[in-house]
Amino acid sequence: MSRECPYTGKRTVFGNSITRRGKAKRLGGVGKKITGITRRKFKPNIQKVRAIVDGKVCRIRVSTKAIRMGMIQKPLKRNYKPAEKAG
Repeated sequence: MSRECPYTGKRTVFGNSITRRGKAKRLGGVGKKITGITRRKFKPNIQKVRAIVDGKVCRIRVSTKAIRMGMIQKPLKRNYKPAEKAG
């Protein structure tokens, strides 16, 4: 199962985390120096939701952005009441 949204195409992307030390020149220092660069991941916020897909209710993994944008249609709430016991 990949961490990817089928509606928005959001997926895990990679970037750098830059570590700096020192005091900024504008604050009276000699300037910030980079002491390390490491790879990091930016993961999308993927949620499992019940949605109507091709007329059927099923669980799909979509990003929260797709949910907020209204790209998926959620099913109606069930109005279920248990049957009363006879006797």
